[in-house]
Amino acid sequence: MDEVITAADANSGNGSPSSLLPSNLPLISAFLACALAQFLKLFTTWYKEKKWDSKRMLDSGGMPSSHSSTVTALAVAIALHDGPGGPAFALAVVLACVVMYDATGVRLHAGRQAELLNQIVCELPPEHPLSNARPLRDSLGHTPLQVVAGAVLGCIVAYLMKES
Repeated sequence: MDEVITAADANSGNGSPSSLLPSNLPLISAFLACALAQFLKLFTTWYKEKKWDSKRMLDSGGMPSSHSSTVTALAVAIALHDGPGGPAFALAVVLACVVMYDATGVRLHAGRQAELLNQIVCELPPEHPLSNARPLRDSLGHTPLQVVAGAVLGCIVAYLMKES
């Protein structure tokens, strides 16, 4: 007689407390790399501006790129876990390329345009209807160095997660 194993039966055999955490190496590596990059922005902001700004942990832009570290950690972890020959790795590499290109292209230039528009609004006379407009966010994209730093961080995190 054929037996049917349900998801509950499959999970009940592993009674360890660590089974509450997902064991998906690429997913954990990606989220850890993102969190670490956002945390490091506190220190890079302090080094550059000589002030502590806890809001940097939630903002986009800055050094290192958390988007780049996330997608790079994902791609490297997939390569280390499943090998570079599978479709999951191909998808992760394409995603990483798109994200990093966007960070240094479209988002970087949108941030620079926001800077210019904010400057124009500041120079408007007080009676102008736009003179009280809220400033646009200008920290949107990344320089190539910030993207490379994020990618290197992602590689390191994925490698260290594989080794642990």
